[in-house]
Amino acid sequence: MPFVLPIAFEAPQISYWALSPMIVLLVGAFVGVLVEAFVRRPSRHLTQVVVALATVVLSFAALVLMTGDQVGVTVGGTVVVDETTRFFQGALLVLGLLGLLVMADRLGGETADAFTPMGAASPGSNLEAQAARRGWGTTEVFPLTLFALAGMLLFPASNDLLTMFVALEVLSLPLYLMSGLARRRRLLSQEAAMKYFLLGAFSSGFFLFGAALLYGYAGSLHLADIAEATSTSNGNFEGLLLPGVAMVIIGLLFKVGAVPFHSWTPDVYQGAPSPVTGFMAAATKAAAFGALVRLLYVGLETTRWEWHMGVVVIAALTMVVGAVLSVTQTDIKRLLAYSAISHAGFILVALIAFDVTAITGVLFYVVSYGISTIAVFAIVHLVREREAEATHLSQWAGLGRRHPWISAAFSLLMLAFAGIPLTSGFTAKVAAFMPALEHGGLSGTVLVVIGVLASAVTAFVYVRLIVLMYFTEPTGEVVVATPATMSLLVITVGVLVTIVLGVYPGPLLELAEQSSVLITR
Repeated sequence: MPFVLPIAFEAPQISYWALSPMIVLLVGAFVGVLVEAFVRRPSRHLTQVVVALATVVLSFAALVLMTGDQVGVTVGGTVVVDETTRFFQGALLVLGLLGLLVMADRLGGETADAFTPMGAASPGSNLEAQAARRGWGTTEVFPLTLFALAGMLLFPASNDLLTMFVALEVLSLPLYLMSGLARRRRLLSQEAAMKYFLLGAFSSGFFLFGAALLYGYAGSLHLADIAEATSTSNGNFEGLLLPGVAMVIIGLLFKVGAVPFHSWTPDVYQGAPSPVTGFMAAATKAAAFGALVRLLYVGLETTRWEWHMGVVVIAALTMVVGAVLSVTQTDIKRLLAYSAISHAGFILVALIAFDVTAITGVLFYVVSYGISTIAVFAIVHLVREREAEATHLSQWAGLGRRHPWISAAFSLLMLAFAGIPLTSGFTAKVAAFMPALEHGGLSGTVLVVIGVLASAVTAFVYVRLIVLMYFTEPTGEVVVATPATMSLLVITVGVLVTIVLGVYPGPLLELAEQSSVLITR
């Protein structure tokens, strides 16, 4: 007679509608894998683009059609879909759609024959074959992006540390591969993928070890259980709490590129293909801040006075280091990398205010910054000299005279990054800094002062780049790639959103305010 353990197993209640946006993305990603295996090369690119775009649109439709009765805690309490989760997921799907449009342009990667000055006739060569030889025209980027998006949607919805770790790995592993897709053409792409993988493995190790320590302290991985254990102060295991909290936060701060966990950012931004860099810079930051909001405001809120000052110091360092080091950069992608680091510091200023208005500021910031970032890297991807992207700042000299419209769009986006009034960047900084002034106490006020000074330093960097484009004699043979229909569409959307959110930000701010409600059980 077989031995049976006397353990009653109860299947968890699962709301498949609440999980439907993630399920649609995973199904679309698996379909993309089958397309990669069975569809012939001449038709593969178009098929992958259609599958990827349709998948993201269907996922967004499932998210929008979700009703109040279909949201809440599901999968045995490990996943929570509340209004904050839905806002982050909607923002991620919009950013993913824009990123896929930039990736879909058949520019031939690093191939010179695929590029002509704007307005000239496009070449008749086989762009797909050239791109495959050069190493960027790899259609597997589309299912990889869908897999990464699925992990990103799960990240802010994770209600326990184990689910959060799974989401972290699901979104990270495809990004490691995507960073090295130009490896056949540039050694920098190989270096970027290797550095991202190794440092990402270290951050995952920190997160997992921290989760183990918190499990030892609270006896559970659920965020609500950890919050309850910290509120009752379990003295027998008090020594596990602070190291566990520190390691888990470090694992997430790596993903946002906060100092001193930022060393991967400039190398990966520079080495990865620009469409991948834009997607990674916008979507990964949004997903990571969504997870940080869930972790800090639900699981660790009762212990914030024990680790609050450490995060304050990290936010200050992030703004200062990102701003100062951006001044010394001579490569446009590394400059944007350090700019992204400083923006991570600006969002941290809002995050540690611990008020519902702080969540509103974070939600608004990740949307406005993310859309502008994808548009900026779409422009960087189009500006070429001979066989490569023109990423050295000297190559952008006189670009405003040769290609005034592209340069005007880039200048506007740079002004938004600087936080100039009547742009989305100004509204985002106000939304991030006001909660810190009102609810952050002395440390919040100090951080806002540092943020304003850091913004002034980065404004100098952006204005210097604008002066270079418009008031410097052109050198070399820099051109803007064509055809680039989808990239130009993304750039247009980025410019319009930057203007609209600067002039009329009310609707998005109201939506962010309505979405700043977390389920804490």
